[in-house]
Amino acid sequence: MTDAPRGEDAVLVAVQSALAPRPGVLTGARALSHFGEHSLGWLAVAAAGALAQPAKRRSWLAVGAGAFAAHAAAVGIKRVVRRERPHHPDIAVNVGTPSRLSFPSAHATSTTAAAVLLARVTGLPLRAVLVVPMALSRLVLGVHYPTDVLTGVAVGTLVGSVVGKTAGVGTEETVAK
Repeated sequence: MTDAPRGEDAVLVAVQSALAPRPGVLTGARALSHFGEHSLGWLAVAAAGALAQPAKRRSWLAVGAGAFAAHAAAVGIKRVVRRERPHHPDIAVNVGTPSRLSFPSAHATSTTAAAVLLARVTGLPLRAVLVVPMALSRLVLGVHYPTDVLTGVAVGTLVGSVVGKTAGVGTEETVAK
């Protein structure tokens, strides 16, 4: 007989119970997981943007650099903190992970940095559209505690803001030809 989940374990069990059984949720969460792995999806988006909008190439490349820098920051923090991923028997782990370390979520970190920078490039409010699904996917998949995800969002916001201001993301003027 296992102990009932408490604290963040209980939150994870509740999130998984509410969302995982719904059609398409696990498939979508796994797709987001693969997209966000090592920030590769965001690097691809940045490369596509740089090719599609040469006048904004510098900003698009900064999107990729910022997402990757955020990922690297998360990995560095993980190696210092060394918090293990959720492992309560009532938590279903629904995807493989490259390491056993969970704090902070590198997916949430790089996605938030990308969202901050993409908002500057496009002028669209993308944080809720991009960050919320990725953050929830980490919980549904059972690979992060809520505080891993929330800290990832905070670190990603910081990295994205610093990169955006330092690189002048979104400040290019489009000249009509």
